[in-house]
Amino acid sequence: MLIQPRPVDSTTSAHERVYRALRTQIMHGELAPGAALTLRGIGKTYGVSMTPAREAVRRLVAEGALFLSSSGRVSTPALTNERIEELATLRAMLEPELASRALPRAHFALIDRLEAINQGVSQMVARQDATGYIRMNLEFHRMLYLRAQAPAMLAMTETVWLQLGPTMRALYGRLNRKEPPYHHKLILSALKAGDEPGLRLAIRTDVTQGLRMLKG
Repeated sequence: MLIQPRPVDSTTSAHERVYRALRTQIMHGELAPGAALTLRGIGKTYGVSMTPAREAVRRLVAEGALFLSSSGRVSTPALTNERIEELATLRAMLEPELASRALPRAHFALIDRLEAINQGVSQMVARQDATGYIRMNLEFHRMLYLRAQAPAMLAMTETVWLQLGPTMRALYGRLNRKEPPYHHKLILSALKAGDEPGLRLAIRTDVTQGLRMLKG
């Protein structure tokens, strides 16, 4: 008996493509806080109908990456001080734990890869490329956290990153960086030394210090 291939649902594949593209844009700070989006505009940008655009937006609203007002207006979140503090606290809880779990598997090949990514962060700083900086910075952290082998915890962390994406763009402008994050060097040193308390402290400081500068 031959198994017939399942038909491809073009609507599903279209909404998945739009969802992933928008999700990446938001996480990497390509959209400013409070930026308005329309289903018509999304559909035109990605060459899809209203249905997949609406489904992609629905998923992103559920993840906290987009905000849907009572009037139906869709926008990226403009975070309050309280919300920034809450998300910074989540990062301080989740990311040191992920790093700690990754430490036993942080072999020289991983550290070499992290150092190469950090060079990419330096290049983005030199170019004053805000979205490139955010993308490479998140890649640095994700590369380490993947070694934790804690997919549920990493998924929660990425949801926090997603909600913070536009705010991270605003933070980059505030910091006016001239060099890569100092705490990346401390993270790499702690990994090389197998220093778990030092690693936890470096991660916690790295992921919260800048965010808390936005408050006030």
